[in-house]
Amino acid sequence: MDFLPIAWVCRAGFYKSTVGNMECSKCPPHSFSHHEGSLHCGCERNYFRAEGDPASMACTRPPSAPRNVISSINETSVILDWSWPEDSGGRRDATFNVLCKRCRGEAANGTSGGNLRCEPCRSKVHFLPRATGLHNTTVTVGDLLAHTNYTFEIEALNGVSSLAPKMRQYAAVTITTNQAAPSPVTVIRKEKTSRNSVSLSWQQPERPNGIILDYEIKYYEKEEQETSYTILRARGCNVTLNGLKPSTAYLLQIRARTAAGYGASSPSFQFETSPDSAFSISSESSQVVLIAISSAVAIILLTVLLYVLIGRFCCHSKSKHPDEKRLHFGNSHMRLPGIRTYVDPHTYEDPSQAVHEFAKELDASCIAIDKVVGAGEFGEVCSGRLKMPSKKEICVAIKTLKGGYTDKQRRDFLAEASIMGQFDHPNIIRLEGVVTRSKPVMIVTEYMENGSLDSFLRKHDAQFTVIQLVGMLRGIASGMKYLSDMGYVHRDLAARNILVNSNLVCKVSDFGLSRVLEDDPEAAYTTRGGKIPIRWTAPEAIAYRKFTSASDAWSYGIVLWEVMSYGERPYWEMSNQDVIKAVEEGYRLPPPMDCPATLYQLMLDCWQKERNNRPKFEEIVSILDKLIRNPGCLKITANTTSRPANLLLDRSSSEIPALDTLGDWMDGMRTLPCKEAFSGVSYSSCDTLAKTSTEDLKKVGVTIVGPQKNIVSSLKALDSYTKNGPVPV
Repeated sequence: MDFLPIAWVCRAGFYKSTVGNMECSKCPPHSFSHHEGSLHCGCERNYFRAEGDPASMACTRPPSAPRNVISSINETSVILDWSWPEDSGGRRDATFNVLCKRCRGEAANGTSGGNLRCEPCRSKVHFLPRATGLHNTTVTVGDLLAHTNYTFEIEALNGVSSLAPKMRQYAAVTITTNQAAPSPVTVIRKEKTSRNSVSLSWQQPERPNGIILDYEIKYYEKEEQETSYTILRARGCNVTLNGLKPSTAYLLQIRARTAAGYGASSPSFQFETSPDSAFSISSESSQVVLIAISSAVAIILLTVLLYVLIGRFCCHSKSKHPDEKRLHFGNSHMRLPGIRTYVDPHTYEDPSQAVHEFAKELDASCIAIDKVVGAGEFGEVCSGRLKMPSKKEICVAIKTLKGGYTDKQRRDFLAEASIMGQFDHPNIIRLEGVVTRSKPVMIVTEYMENGSLDSFLRKHDAQFTVIQLVGMLRGIASGMKYLSDMGYVHRDLAARNILVNSNLVCKVSDFGLSRVLEDDPEAAYTTRGGKIPIRWTAPEAIAYRKFTSASDAWSYGIVLWEVMSYGERPYWEMSNQDVIKAVEEGYRLPPPMDCPATLYQLMLDCWQKERNNRPKFEEIVSILDKLIRNPGCLKITANTTSRPANLLLDRSSSEIPALDTLGDWMDGMRTLPCKEAFSGVSYSSCDTLAKTSTEDLKKVGVTIVGPQKNIVSSLKALDSYTKNGPVPV
């Protein structure tokens, strides 16, 4: 301890860092001086000063561990989000490091325990924005392996953490990645070329993400620009293409398929066939050649005819594919092979045949029912456990068919299993099997801990980051893209029909419902599961029963609005008849509070009146992926953009009527069911009207939260309109 000369001595508990006729200073928090004449104060036990901290600064310590780590898994990537440490250590320079470990063994998602043996992740794992020195509390980790356990340790650091390594703390979370499609084939080699054929080989994708079932080889003449192409399927990493034209350039792409579906196509690979050889024949030999060619053509035609007849005869039977299957398409708009096509179980004469073809029959003794969690039209919905021989016990949801059912009720009940059993995707609810050979008849699916998305969001209002919400939306869009690719139209996409598991993975559910158009506009459509409100349904589906993937895209826009508003009811308390009329006239839902402008624009794109102008689910997935990679795009909210987002109206500025009076404005707010509450309320000007608060609205009877928010927003926009004129859209 350094001391000052006696003339300038400071007593214990005080210090003076320089010699001179200066006052002594009291030791800052968590520091001390036990002797007189101290130049500085020492730090208490487990408290430190970083190099560069002034003597007047309190001693500090490392922060506590981050809190509330949440993981959102999307195939082979995960979004990690956490809260700031409860104790910052007295400093404001905290940063975060994320350590990735690949583990072997068994562990449940979201836990940090289990019988795991872990090692550092490979260097190809990608962190966005980075793994160390993070100032924000979220990070995206990509390029993980499929079906693999990972543990992530999140450590909080500050300026004195390096001085106390034993005091450093971290939070850990263990996750298991989902099944994912394989990465693209990158290495293709030409082995042998002739005038009419070429032999190729390639290397397996760097990340197969599972067992590769087969490869799809697509090739076409370079000059044809993909207007006419041929597709082969091969089980191995080599193929011979026959029937090519001599001296012709071709382009080729290869993609691999696993149980999760096809991966991305390889870059285009170009090859050329050998030139045609010059030869001449005599007139006599030419006749022999013509006869031979004619015979060959006749044989080929007979073979093709026989193939078509056999194909039609066997179209409903299940058969194994040969190692290679050639399919030729006249244009690029026809459905590609490899992606399975949905088969309507109602086309089977015997519905039980569809159930046994697409769903696994389970032994009732393998199922243990724990408790009843709900009730449906057909019977009870329960949670329970499924223990198959030589497999780990898993939690499941069980739908039962109540006693006394008719044959039609049994068929309707099992139709959902026949549909669900055809799907295999991480964002589609997974069917474990059915019980049909004993009573009660049961449908067994994976168990989703957090239940339906709408109630889950209402329960956790404003508790998630925008990135977490976008991750949920991306999962729903990915599942819908899969259904669209299979040719299945959901027709009842809504947040109530999305289920959420413990890792915030959203999965599309509720299949097999039929809709019948009724005269009653309040019912609109009925299903075997009850009435469906029309506020999720596209206009052409309401008017003409035109259900397509485009009408599903409209419904997705409503789901997007539900998610960003944390489960608010679309159109609030408007009647179904008013919703139909308003939408037909061009009205659209306003952006939810603090909704990013990019997401609101996506909603409006989904709500295009012309169905061909709505984005396809493949485009929606791509848009959401870009937003996840560039979270800065989500910082601009729709409420602060130039569009008049307060109105439930999606028109150009030329279509917005002049708002000369308060009455005109109220007439324009016809989609808000509580405008009558303003009758008899006097306002001296739009300026005073714009100062209306939610408390004022409660006093005049507007108690619904959704309309409250939007009326206040609309009043402010009206004030801006009267002062500055219309805002260009």
